[in-house]
Amino acid sequence: MAKIERFEDLNIWKAARCFNQDIFKITSYELFSKDYRFRDQIRASAGSVMDNIAEGFERGGNKEFIQFLYIAKGSSGETRSQLYRAFDCQYISQNEFNDLCQKVIEISQSISAFISYLKIQKSKGSSISLSLVITLNFKP
Repeated sequence: MAKIERFEDLNIWKAARCFNQDIFKITSYELFSKDYRFRDQIRASAGSVMDNIAEGFERGGNKEFIQFLYIAKGSSGETRSQLYRAFDCQYISQNEFNDLCQKVIEISQSISAFISYLKIQKSKGSSISLSLVITLNFKP
């Protein structure tokens, strides 16, 4: 198990960062890049996943961290919905859609698992800090 001392150590943040890079790449395609509002919207929602994980971690308390993890999970759902729009507009291929949807679903599931872990620790009366010892199976 790895000791988590910074948000950059979290596998869910690393996965969200890689996913954000994938979104930036597809939104740079010629057709997609010219749909400015949609391009900016999907980039913002994908970035929100990693940013809310980081912000929640830095808040210094598990209650707030869990709240920000829920926001990150919501942003992952928003991004997944936007992937459907991108596919329907023929901005991305079926393979790209499948790959990106799978990635964002795995990120969302990992966030849910992390939330559950934090809640269980809280219900046990454990005093845990954000220097958590946790391993999530998901790796970017």
